[in-house]
Amino acid sequence: MIRVATALAYGVVCHLIFALAVLAMIWALHEGMSGSFGRLEGAWAIVANAVLLLQFPLAHSALLTRPGQRLLARLAPAGHGRTLSTTTFAIVASVQLALLFLLWTPSGIVWWRADGLAYAVMIGLFAASWLLLMKASFDAGAEVQSGVLGWWSLLLNRVPVYPDMPVRGLFARIRQPIYLAFALTLWTVPTWTPDQLAVSGTLTAYCLAGPLFKERRFDRLFGPRFESYRRATPYMLPRPRRHANRDTRAS
Repeated sequence: MIRVATALAYGVVCHLIFALAVLAMIWALHEGMSGSFGRLEGAWAIVANAVLLLQFPLAHSALLTRPGQRLLARLAPAGHGRTLSTTTFAIVASVQLALLFLLWTPSGIVWWRADGLAYAVMIGLFAASWLLLMKASFDAGAEVQSGVLGWWSLLLNRVPVYPDMPVRGLFARIRQPIYLAFALTLWTVPTWTPDQLAVSGTLTAYCLAGPLFKERRFDRLFGPRFESYRRATPYMLPRPRRHANRDTRAS
């Protein structure tokens, strides 16, 4: 009974915080980080914003390492840490994003706000970026990305079965479509401010460098199979498709 209650509690907390983080990110980016709730002044605002901005990439990357994985296992009730690790990771990441996008202190400067046709175009690109992020997450294994795998496995009292190395869908074109889509959500916003530029630039740099930790883990898990996939598939920018010459005769 305690196991079931723990699983359901983790599931509810995980998905509520996940939804809050996504909504906060969409709203804050739409406003160019100009409508967040932080109200510090002067140097304190700069320091607080820097901490909020750096805590996500630093902690997110650290939790993908072996010591980070061991830490995640200790953040759940004894005996359930490894089972709940994906759920715990999703909770931590969601809290980090919610803190960043809700507690940022705006500079009050707005460089550009789309209007009319420009607004419609930017919103279309913004929505497309989010749809691409959803597609990439499903291709990678939505149960892992959303944290479902951990609490659902505990609920059923079974060992979590992780999805295989993703090579289909968007992963057939590039190795890191989730990070690419995440970066695109940062640059297709309808409002631009100094705050937005700072957030977009920093998190995009993380999207370029952060996956190296993930690939190191995949190299340990899948060995030669991942190495073959890495050689055949570009990192983040897809190559143009090559169409076979129809006039070429089969030998």
